[in-house]
Amino acid sequence: MSWPRRVLLPAAALVPLLAGCSAPAEQKPAAKAAPGFPYTVTNCGVKDTFQAPPKRVVTMNQHVTEIMIALGLEKSLVGTAYLDDAVLPAYRKAYDSVPVLAKEYPSKEALLAANPDFVYGGYASAFDAKDGRSRDDLKKAGISTRLNTEYCPSGKTSVDDLYREVTEVGRTFGVPDRAEKWIAGARAAIAANEKRLKGVEPVSVFVYDSGDKTAFTAGGKGMGNELITRAGGRNVFSDLDKPFGDAAWEEVVARRPEVVVIYDYGSTTVEQKKKRLLDDPALKDVPAIKNRRFAVMPLSDAVLGVRVPAAVEKLAAQLHPAAAR
Repeated sequence: MSWPRRVLLPAAALVPLLAGCSAPAEQKPAAKAAPGFPYTVTNCGVKDTFQAPPKRVVTMNQHVTEIMIALGLEKSLVGTAYLDDAVLPAYRKAYDSVPVLAKEYPSKEALLAANPDFVYGGYASAFDAKDGRSRDDLKKAGISTRLNTEYCPSGKTSVDDLYREVTEVGRTFGVPDRAEKWIAGARAAIAANEKRLKGVEPVSVFVYDSGDKTAFTAGGKGMGNELITRAGGRNVFSDLDKPFGDAAWEEVVARRPEVVVIYDYGSTTVEQKKKRLLDDPALKDVPAIKNRRFAVMPLSDAVLGVRVPAAVEKLAAQLHPAAAR
């Protein structure tokens, strides 16, 4: 290792330098906070104080990208990653204006190369410590973070958590009025659906996300469970204490769901998923399989994001077609 050369100055040259050291240095005034700031928020146990809205944001997972776009914040995005399915048509132009860093999660190097000051993750896996992308790792690099509220360690996820998510993102980015406007529309849409379903008998629902040896399904803590309830259903695996989890096929048979909700995403098609269920002799006496009662939802509809109000209505129309007319 080479060390820098020391330069020796003559004594006369040191006089003005020492004189300058004797005068007190002028301190720069603290930067003035932006209007509506500072804003302090605690998200999933991580506390942050913002003096101004973040300017260089990377979103990881589709539903948080759509929250940003719904609030008109696409110009703050310097990168995005990990689509599950098609972006909503209304958001396509905005989405296409944002650099895609990776098909799934970017490496830590690719993430840092985008020079973000804020990273917004949709699933806990967005902040994988094994890949050096934990929230602590990013904080040490001077990057603030947010994790979608559905993956905070708490009770069951509800639409109130969605409203909180949109409110806090709106405040973080200095657009609380846009957040309030979106929430008002969401509340109205959900109330209208509740009115349409008044008096209907809930149907029992099994969510089939994926899986062969076991069924990967919606548990009781995620937005999927809330959607089923608000759409006039009863999740047969609501006792599974997580947003998603594995269930034994024997339990699917024992709980006798009347409807199977298939999550549509990735390379396995809806028809392939239906075939897997219909061809399984162990499931032949399950009412939903026997009666071929299937409903379909894009995965992006079934997580905590801005699709929720419309997703409740779409699922209700499949579970209770007569009430939806």
